[in-house]
Amino acid sequence: MLEDLIRKNRSYRRFHQDVPIPLETLRALVHLARLSASAANLQPLRYILSADPETNAHIFPHTRWAGYIKDWPGPEEGEQPAAYVVILGDTEIRKQFGCDHGIAAQSILLGAVERSLGGCILGAIDRDGLRQALDIPEQYEILHVLALGKPKETVVIEDVGPDGDIKYYRDDEGVHHVPKRSLEELIVQEYRG
Repeated sequence: MLEDLIRKNRSYRRFHQDVPIPLETLRALVHLARLSASAANLQPLRYILSADPETNAHIFPHTRWAGYIKDWPGPEEGEQPAAYVVILGDTEIRKQFGCDHGIAAQSILLGAVERSLGGCILGAIDRDGLRQALDIPEQYEILHVLALGKPKETVVIEDVGPDGDIKYYRDDEGVHHVPKRSLEELIVQEYRG
């Protein structure tokens, strides 16, 4: 059921780094993105796939993790992603990419969850450093980095409390809590026939 996949599709930030993800799995996930919607069907997105620990070690320093969790620089060695998908926009096809990369990222992550994996969409990236580390040509705009792996943490959804605080947090047991606004708060108007 789609709702089950969406509920399981959390932003995981700690992984079993020693559990590899085959390159064929990454290709299958990008295939899902390939089949997804694209504005004017221009399909300007391109991808860099890494299931290689050495390449992953070059990507990791250029990623930023969990801004709301202070004093946590990101996953430590052994809990880092086993794979990455870097989503690029080909500026020779289009200069702006609208929501194409968000649609692609969601398709990839839902496919990952279906395969008992998890991931995190990273938008806080040292783009210049990553471009240099992976020798990415200038024609490609770096849009997102998807960190992927077998999750090594529990992430739970809860209702936003009476104080209205939407900041995610970790409790003393390391469980990651994600407050979500109520459906009633999100729907501005309803029209019934």
